Amino acid sequence: MAGGQTELAAERAVGALQRIHDEVDRAVRTPPGLIADLLTALVGEGHVLLEDVPGVGKTALARSLARAVGVDFSRIQCTPDLLPGDITGVEVFDQRDHQFRFRPGPIFTNLLLVDEANRASPKTQAALLEAMQERQVTADGTSHPIAAPFMVIATQNPIEFEGTFPLPEAQLDRFAMLLSLGYPSREDEARLLAEHAAGDPVAAIAPVADVEELRSAIDLARELHVEAAVNDYAVGIISRTRDDPRLSLGASPRAGVVMMRLARARALLAGRAYVTPEDVARVAPRVLAHRVVPSADARAAGAAAADVVVDIVARTPLPL
Repeated sequence: MAGGQTELAAERAVGALQRIHDEVDRAVRTPPGLIADLLTALVGEGHVLLEDVPGVGKTALARSLARAVGVDFSRIQCTPDLLPGDITGVEVFDQRDHQFRFRPGPIFTNLLLVDEANRASPKTQAALLEAMQERQVTADGTSHPIAAPFMVIATQNPIEFEGTFPLPEAQLDRFAMLLSLGYPSREDEARLLAEHAAGDPVAAIAPVADVEELRSAIDLARELHVEAAVNDYAVGIISRTRDDPRLSLGASPRAGVVMMRLARARALLAGRAYVTPEDVARVAPRVLAHRVVPSADARAAGAAAADVVVDIVARTPLPL
């Protein structure tokens, strides 16, 4: 693509993403920057784990994003008796031609909301792994691709443990970001009550972009220029998570790949054709906090993984 065409495509992509941001912001009250983080994951081809208490708007946020982008949306309510085939699909016998045919499950969509993921059994949780990593589902030896864009937004409640199955590290590593909404401010909650008195704000959201605009943004983000010094800065952060005594498990190489994908997406959202160290520093805590494990001493001292990662990012020298 020629330089002028690339600039025009980038301008259109940034405009579409801004419209999506503003439309979602009209319906859901979120902390500053959270919708931008969600769009960063979407453009960076990553999945998101929303961990928060019930009733703060996790499901509404996912529905709002799907409606604003104008993509196919599916929702799975996880329960202990949910089977892998309920997510991926199953082979069914067609009596008309006496052949087995694959009936796709709800995972064959653009945006999939997996509600209360930690209520599903480990076997069912594992059914998501291939789709989240490879963008395909294999059934009876046949691979069925999932059309792009494809994003999983999973939610889990961190305060209930009875009847739940904590996501293992291998599953957590498939999520690009761990995000939390928290309780709204008094002003936002007052506006929320007024808005819901007039109806469901999510139902009023109209598509302000389309799948092609989103695909264009994803392609542009992949091509953004990254200086070697910025890559070295990212490697420095990853390396420090492995050497820090406060962490018993550091970040994997996959974490570094995801971090740079999201840094590119963040740069595009900012309207830039290049990635800065600040882009990396911004996404690093959201990418790494759920991938590292605090040591026993750190946990005893009350140090959370996110706090350790933020400190590591702060102490990693910026490239000159």
